Amino acid sequence: MIALFKSKEAKIDAYEMLLKQQAALLTGETNLIANLANSSALLKQILPETVFAGYYLYQDAELILGPFQGNVSCMHIALGKGVCGEAAAKQTTLIVKDTTQHQNYIACDSAARSEIVVPMMQAEQLIGVLDLDSRVVEAYDEIDRDYLERYVALLMQN
Repeated sequence: MIALFKSKEAKIDAYEMLLKQQAALLTGETNLIANLANSSALLKQILPETVFAGYYLYQDAELILGPFQGNVSCMHIALGKGVCGEAAAKQTTLIVKDTTQHQNYIACDSAARSEIVVPMMQAEQLIGVLDLDSRVVEAYDEIDRDYLERYVALLMQN
């Protein structure tokens, strides 16, 4: 997503500010749903070209739509299905540079052209996933992976 920022440094600066804002929002609040709601709003505000910023929560062996910002979305995702289900099953961050080329992609929003999904783990247990979709092909890279994994880690500390 560097192209969406003026430079690599500008992108890193935006993520550094995002982490600080996330930490401030989490201070004193332990309710997961409230934290996820504010977190998704913050991501949508800070990251340009985002069409979906939200969470799926792991419950009853599937992912259930949680707090998000964006258009209506898939409500139930089986483990292993789609990018969210695949990231959850593998418990690893996945970056899809072009959703039209990913065989396991579930098209919940036709505006999404690239996606990154970060698993949310607590005490080695899957809690859910952070899902970001962009209207731009190849929007996400290793900088996004690093900072979004740190972002999720902040959430899971609360």
